Amino acid sequence: MKESLFKIRERGKFGFINREGEIVIEPQYVEAEDFYNGFSRVRLNDKLVQMDDMGRLLIKYFFNFVGHFEEDLARSQLVNRWGYMDRRGNLLIPIQFEHARDFSEDLAAVRQDKMYGFIDKKGEWQIKPHYDNAGEFKENLAPVEIDWKWGYIDYSGQTQIALKYDMCYPFQKGVGVIVQNGKWGLVDHSGEELLKPQFELIENITNGEFFDGMAMVRKEGLWGFINQTGQLLIPLSFEAVGDFVEGLALAKQENKFGYIDYSGTPVIPFEFENAGLFSQGMAQVMKNGKWGYIDELGDWLIQPIFDYAWPFKDGLALIEYKNRWAYINSEGKVIWKEH
Repeated sequence: MKESLFKIRERGKFGFINREGEIVIEPQYVEAEDFYNGFSRVRLNDKLVQMDDMGRLLIKYFFNFVGHFEEDLARSQLVNRWGYMDRRGNLLIPIQFEHARDFSEDLAAVRQDKMYGFIDKKGEWQIKPHYDNAGEFKENLAPVEIDWKWGYIDYSGQTQIALKYDMCYPFQKGVGVIVQNGKWGLVDHSGEELLKPQFELIENITNGEFFDGMAMVRKEGLWGFINQTGQLLIPLSFEAVGDFVEGLALAKQENKFGYIDYSGTPVIPFEFENAGLFSQGMAQVMKNGKWGYIDELGDWLIQPIFDYAWPFKDGLALIEYKNRWAYINSEGKVIWKEH
């Protein structure tokens, strides 16, 4: 198993350390992303370039854009056309498409002659292009659009759920999110509406995505949670919420943050000025203008002394103190700090 790498900053340049705080990739890039599926993306000559965990750059081609590696292929744009690169930097599927999406379940949606279809990993058409738009296959179904209406197709291109919605999102955990008149609901694989579109569609959050079997929902400015059958289990009574993680969800009441359980009962009081989701048994919270970490009982594990704090991941958490970055372990010991 590959060791985790953590992004660091020195004199405005970014590199990576390991869990022991040892520098693995020297800080040298003006921009670098966290590693995902074995690769980071770094800025080189004003282009994003894939970099492996040994610091080697995939620079056989200078693409205008490279996506993340999904199923060992990354969508890549050269000028205004797209193809796919493998993990060695080879162009496995030639640059030819007007647009391309990530591979999922061995297929990718691509656009040719203004229409979307689906190709396999050899670049061969499995579903001919005749859709106005298309999303990723998940759980054997993919959302597609014809004449401004969305539904779902199977691997053969047969329509399984009628194209009658304003928007559809890929299936996950047995349900698909459908959108009508700016509101979302849920369908199952047979197309039965488990939940008629009724909740507000919010940009940049997880509309209809389930975590620990629960999805956050909003109506008329208040938040609650539903289960995967569409039943409202936690009433719409909070000013804001976060996804359930490790049995607890972040919630906000009277402008203070706390944590609730699956019944909506407060487990950790609403007493924090800001807070994050639980990760590895800890959550970062703000009190009196400073950040620290609490456990699932609400007890302080690391006292609030930081200017900002991020979630724990693979045993370390990034914090900021006096405009400097540092990484700490679960005991609060500094493993690495910015000079």
